[in-house]
Amino acid sequence: MHKKTVLPNGVRILTERLDHFRSVSFGIWIGVGSRDETVEENGISHFVEHMIFKGTRSRNSHQIAIELDAIGGLSNAFTSSEYTCFHSRVLDKHMATLVDILSDIFLRSTFDPTELDRERQVILQEISMLEDTPDEHIHVLFSNLHWMNHPLGMSVLGTPDSVSSIGREDILSHMRKFYTPEQILLVAAGNVDHQILVDQLRPLFEQIQPSDKVPARTSPNYHAGTSCFHKDLEQVHVCLGGLGPTLSSQQRFAGAVLNIILGGNMSSRLFQEIREKRGIAYSIFSFLASYIDAGLLGVYLATEPKNVNRSLEIIRKEIGRIQKGDISESELAATKEHIIGGILLGSESTDSKMMRLAKNEYVYGRYISHDEVISVIEKVRLEEVVDVARESFRNDRVSLVTLGPFQREELDESTILYS
Repeated sequence: MHKKTVLPNGVRILTERLDHFRSVSFGIWIGVGSRDETVEENGISHFVEHMIFKGTRSRNSHQIAIELDAIGGLSNAFTSSEYTCFHSRVLDKHMATLVDILSDIFLRSTFDPTELDRERQVILQEISMLEDTPDEHIHVLFSNLHWMNHPLGMSVLGTPDSVSSIGREDILSHMRKFYTPEQILLVAAGNVDHQILVDQLRPLFEQIQPSDKVPARTSPNYHAGTSCFHKDLEQVHVCLGGLGPTLSSQQRFAGAVLNIILGGNMSSRLFQEIREKRGIAYSIFSFLASYIDAGLLGVYLATEPKNVNRSLEIIRKEIGRIQKGDISESELAATKEHIIGGILLGSESTDSKMMRLAKNEYVYGRYISHDEVISVIEKVRLEEVVDVARESFRNDRVSLVTLGPFQREELDESTILYS
């Protein structure tokens, strides 16, 4: 049973009650992420996420940690391109305590300058760690190329220069601008009583005053191109991709099917051809990154320098086969079943349900049941999958980035020529 209450100031409270669960997942969501930042303030949304846990008017950071641990809370937070979320999962009997703690850190954080400077160093270390992890860093480099000159291409973490320059007033200004009632979702899933939760949250969150209109997001333009970043590594990390369906497009379901067929599981085309049959890569997969108004369908692999062109040619041929409709009915059916299985297995997690509630509200403005999604997936036709493959991988839409001991002049350009 799902319910929704909208407070007079626009804050939305969403719940999905699951009586047979003993736990509850609760999250405070804000519709702001790295795509809402400028180059100079890149990383500020992520900085706020870190600072929220560093002390309030009534609790210091150590007390917050002790109190969350005392109720067995599995607490976390994340920042993405489009959202920021503070969440935790606890036994149902601790729900009121959890709501009190998370509401306190969200509404009454002090952003102490000493804590801010200390946490800045932590984030700078996080950026360094990312840059030392090539299989993650390659995705940042790829997004930067594909969404060139748009915030979607920037790292969620920010850069050393931008993070070093962010001050307390910058953070407070950012929150005044984006942490507005209409941007806030309070979401719970599990053994939770909707009205009890509303009664606890209302006096806390209805005090937030509406502000001026939140700055509108700009839609990105893709950039087709090739960049090779030389680094002294054992392998070359490769990202190749083109446009993918947006979250608001009906093609997103066919895109999900295409992603699995191409490289989304162990029986996928690329996993079988590149890893199982030829053994030229340990890690090879495709990925679908969809946003409200943009999308990216890509392929990642890591291989020896001598196998880069060979791998790219295999990828090109497999995508070409799909573009020609070379997909059997049995492959299509098995792929749909794989996706449906993932949906239903995920439905057994309160965290997963809480996150689905929030994302569906942000993107579609309503609750969407698993049955509704499954029904649409089952109806995806072969022709729709082919159309997405043709639209995504065209010469004027494909970007390629490499990271490792590989130079641009070593690239065989014919391996990235798509129809």
